Amino acid sequence: MRIVPVELGKDSYNIYIGNGLGEKIADFCRQGSFSGKGLIITDTNVGPLYGEWLSGLLRQGGIEAEVYEIAAGESSKSLAVAEDLFTRCIELGLDRKSPIFALGGGVVGDLAGFVAASYMRGVPFVQVPTSLLAQVDSSVGGKVAVNHRLGKNLIGAFYQPKAVFMDLNTLSTLPKREIYTGLGEIIKYGIIYDNDFFRYLEDNPEPVLSLDNEAALHMTARSCEIKAEVVSQDEKELGLRAILNFGHTAAHAIEKNTGYTRYNHGEAVGIGMVCAAHISQALGMIDGASVERVIRLIEALHLPIRAEGCTVDQLYGDIFHDKKTVGGKVKWILMDGSIGTVTGRNDVPEAVVREAMGKIV
Repeated sequence: MRIVPVELGKDSYNIYIGNGLGEKIADFCRQGSFSGKGLIITDTNVGPLYGEWLSGLLRQGGIEAEVYEIAAGESSKSLAVAEDLFTRCIELGLDRKSPIFALGGGVVGDLAGFVAASYMRGVPFVQVPTSLLAQVDSSVGGKVAVNHRLGKNLIGAFYQPKAVFMDLNTLSTLPKREIYTGLGEIIKYGIIYDNDFFRYLEDNPEPVLSLDNEAALHMTARSCEIKAEVVSQDEKELGLRAILNFGHTAAHAIEKNTGYTRYNHGEAVGIGMVCAAHISQALGMIDGASVERVIRLIEALHLPIRAEGCTVDQLYGDIFHDKKTVGGKVKWILMDGSIGTVTGRNDVPEAVVREAMGKIV
């Protein structure tokens, strides 16, 4: 088992990564100062596979927790579904020490975290991510939210979990496409922070794509280490943490324009990273060889590089609904000098953005 600490003062917590974490989860429940009632929020895909497994572990740890299944998919990350969950929390008599466990992917984690942050002004929250994407991205760092019809993740909070448990055994039931979408975020960590990690992905496509256990442990742990280091320095995204948004400005516009159905998050990020790389080259920040390396790796790991069903006008209009847009200026995270280094820019000319978007539609 690997343990990655997230250092945030009184809100610090550990990420546990390994195979067969059941006893660790039960022991965590025994040692926590929790009430005897809790709630497991999961979805209709993950619940039938792992709901009873987790509720049994919590029972061993002294917590009786109902398994509440939401409909799988991005549409469940809404205020309406959150209200249903608040109602269930009240009906179950959950109190301020009743833990809420998120069991599933990013949608479940974001929604459960939003509910935990809001119910009784905050109850204990534990992440048990079962998808590669959630393990390396949304389950770490404390960003929780629901979507609004005008944009993604616009209603939310920073709310840190008490712990994150990443049992790699749960990856065995992932469809191939869900593996690829997780790899989209994993590629991002190499681009923004670690050229050696990027090269590892380039040099080991077969074990990476097959989630060979050693490769899965390395990729997951290194991604979490990078994110934990960034979050520890900038929890509320006032500066450095913005680098984690590389590829996301265009990605969120792509997701919105395709109704959150054509592309899942990691696929949209893959396309968005291509867009950001083209902008970086156009501004003279990187050379063409670096752009080609990014594109080659994205394609090698079975991710798209073009956003079918989108137009430049649609994408350009929607980037202004992005959370990183302040005072009408879009903050782009761009590659700077080489793979492994990025910087923020809010002075990118419209013509440059439109030209780059023209290369991904």
